[in-house]
Amino acid sequence: MNFDYPFLQPDFFAALEQSGGAAPESGWYPQHLTAGDVWMPLYLKTHNRGEYVFDHGWAQAYAEHGLNYFPRLVTTVPFSPLVGPRWRGQPDVALLRGHVEQLARENKASSWHLLFPDQTTQQTLESWPLAQREACHFRWFNRDYEDFESFLATLTSRRRKSIRRERQSCAQADIRVEQACGEDIPEHWWRAFYACYVDTYYKRGQRPYLSEDFFHRLRHSSLAKQLMLVLAFSGDEPVAAAFYLFDQHTLYGRYWGSLREVDGLHFELCYYRGIEFCIRRGLKEFDPGVQGEHKILRGFEPVITRSLHWLREPAFHRAVTDFCEREAVMVRAYQQEARSLLPYRQVE
Repeated sequence: MNFDYPFLQPDFFAALEQSGGAAPESGWYPQHLTAGDVWMPLYLKTHNRGEYVFDHGWAQAYAEHGLNYFPRLVTTVPFSPLVGPRWRGQPDVALLRGHVEQLARENKASSWHLLFPDQTTQQTLESWPLAQREACHFRWFNRDYEDFESFLATLTSRRRKSIRRERQSCAQADIRVEQACGEDIPEHWWRAFYACYVDTYYKRGQRPYLSEDFFHRLRHSSLAKQLMLVLAFSGDEPVAAAFYLFDQHTLYGRYWGSLREVDGLHFELCYYRGIEFCIRRGLKEFDPGVQGEHKILRGFEPVITRSLHWLREPAFHRAVTDFCEREAVMVRAYQQEARSLLPYRQVE
């Protein structure tokens, strides 16, 4: 069954906005671009939370010069630091640019930020001199593995043994792991997942970005068949959960939470079960989201991601462009260092 990229589907954004996650009450003001068959997500924002491209220093520089950095315009998939297309249809770049610049003037927005575009999106915008910022994320690639053991066979002996020990630790703790997709996900699993999800935020003294209503809307939408839950049980009691979306090419790891600390449980639910799912379904990539150098030793490879930025004040646009170019040198060096730590006997 073919599934489209989930993060540009109307039902995904409807769930975000109607549940209050990406809505005015949370500082996300929808200004989406609609022109013919073209649709591009666009928000006027009064903060930079939920974006995963950190520009606090830019905001501080504006303040030091007596200027307002907020509000600003952002094209992104809220709360989802995942690379992909950033519009539906084929936009006219000149019209897109004119629309963004006019909207910025009307709303006194300092800038426009397009986060985590895929290569096609970047190439389409090459005629617009945007500052390009780089980051390093980690991604797992399916090299036509027959099963999880054939994946392990490509790793060094030390890492194979370590991963097997991590997976065995859950069984030794009497933890049972189950997973299901789409309509096969039991109703009570969703309540258990959300309890785990919010508890992880509360432990850090933060409020969760997404409400239970968001997940309710998503699982009753056209995207229902592209959802997967993985739950860990101690007896009949749920103790941890991970939430994924997928399309015909990629698995996207999104949210995780646990009510109990168990050695290896995070790796089992968020990485190893995802890898197994990709192999079984023939998916080519597994994007688990941002951060986590611990992913390297589990076979996730460092890749360069990008975001594009336009600042309405020319002097600041030049300064940010220069900063991004210098920062990219350090990001590339970090990527090479990370690659040297990969556990593969031979990386293809």
